[in-house]
Amino acid sequence: MICLFGLLVVFNLLASRCHGACAEVDSLTEAVAGEGFLLGCISCKRREEVLAQSTVDWHFKPLGEEGFRHIFHYNHPSAEILHEDFSDRLQWRGTITSDIQIGAIYILNVTFNDTGMFRCSINRTLFLPQYEENVLVEKEVELTVVAVANRELAEVVSEIMMYVMIVVLQLWLIVVLIYCYKKISGEQEERDARKALKAQAGLLESKDICDTVQLE
Repeated sequence: MICLFGLLVVFNLLASRCHGACAEVDSLTEAVAGEGFLLGCISCKRREEVLAQSTVDWHFKPLGEEGFRHIFHYNHPSAEILHEDFSDRLQWRGTITSDIQIGAIYILNVTFNDTGMFRCSINRTLFLPQYEENVLVEKEVELTVVAVANRELAEVVSEIMMYVMIVVLQLWLIVVLIYCYKKISGEQEERDARKALKAQAGLLESKDICDTVQLE
């Protein structure tokens, strides 16, 4: 039973790694000047089987200003940078189909002028059996640009816990495999011993029959 449970746990771990389901995760908010940065934007469909077509727009409001600037537009398969401040500095890193669930973009060579509020807008058309439905999803990322990366305590703790869990799971798996090996080996030895005793009993019985025949 323990062996079966261990194998099921391992299978579930592998399946979770390979599963392609959408999961909404917030974007990081701190970029380092002079480096690249991924602006995340994920909007999952509630029903994966429903066909959809989406476009993505990114707007930016610099720190201290009131209005947003339209900086990027994606309509599969074409991407368009719409503001000169981001010319040749934006790359599409989202879904490479018209059914967009990930609308991320990558900023090359981040500058301190990129500090501010970014807004991602996913305009989705759902093709339902009886009609079409338009859905607008907006997500905002308040970006801070620093000279040197600052690792937050929560990030460090999460990374440590991740490695600890990996080590613990590996050790637990080794223990389960050793236990299963010993159990299977023990059961095999018991079967072999029973076979040997049965064979020995058969030989003794045959010998007794032969002795009886000779006496008669």
